[in-house]
Amino acid sequence: MAGWTKTPLWFRTLAVVLILWGAMGVLAWVQQMRLGAEAMGPATAYDRALYASLPGWYDWVYLIAVGTGLVGAAMLLLGSALARPVFAVSLVGVVVMFGWMFLATDIVVVKGVPLAMGFPIVIVAIAVLQLWLAGMAARRGWIG
Repeated sequence: MAGWTKTPLWFRTLAVVLILWGAMGVLAWVQQMRLGAEAMGPATAYDRALYASLPGWYDWVYLIAVGTGLVGAAMLLLGSALARPVFAVSLVGVVVMFGWMFLATDIVVVKGVPLAMGFPIVIVAIAVLQLWLAGMAARRGWIG
């Protein structure tokens, strides 16, 4: 754990919170694989049709996005400089996943901007925060 004694408590605490966030993302992926459109609760006919229309690569990009987010958070806590490139992969996965969803489907029209884009915006913001945090930690010598 390089730099463990140098890192402030808030940083270690945030890294643990990001690990929990990443674990919830992986669990959401597992639930989607198990339950399909019903993963978020009772699905509408639109939700079922949308899930059925997802391209085969979508589930793998989803796994890459959440899996690398979890691994990156663990690397951050362990003081590894690899956290930054791993978080970059996660951010790319998130952008590809939601980019496709918003550009290739009518979800925003059907569900409206707040419902369709609210949580995805939070997810993108957290992915950006993770990447920024890893960069800041590297500059301060907390990881590396």
